[in-house]
Order: sequence, then C-alpha cells, then structure tokens
Amino acid sequence: MSHIHGVDRAQSAMFPTLVDDYVGENNPVRFIDAYVDSLRLDQMGFSRAESKATGRPPYSPSDLLKLYVYGYLNKVRSSRLWNN
Repeated sequence: MSHIHGVDRAQSAMFPTLVDDYVGENNPVRFIDAYVDSLRLDQMGFSRAESKATGRPPYSPSDLLKLYVYGYLNKVRSSRLWNN
C-alpha cells in the first residue's frame, strides 16, 4: 500500500493549464520540494517512510516535511501548537 498523494503537478487542470504553473520559477517552494525529495527519510529515522500493507494509507512523510519546512520559513505556526 502506498502513501496518500495529491494531484500530479504535470496533470492538466482547468486554470491554469498545469498545477505547476501556479508556482513561479524562483519560488522557494521549488527548492524545498527538490531538497526534501533528495533526502533518504527512512535512513534519517522517519519511522513511517515505508507504509504498511493494512489500514488507511498515511500521508507521505516527505509531503508533511515539505509542508513543515515551508511553514517554518514563512513563520506559519501549526494550529496544534496553540494552547488555549
């Protein structure tokens, strides 16, 4: 069983033609994407880098790490860290 994946960036969409067209060529998101994809998450201690064959598939650890790094660089806090 594989991880949950979103829409492929190369897949055509209505506006604009490709999802990848929403992101500029020099946007830091492209660096984050390439950097995290180059990491060996299973060797770095990410315990769920390989998904199990049973149950609902988890989100990809690389996607979650990309989201975390993007949020950190843009000073966006997770709602889970807020104490009321």
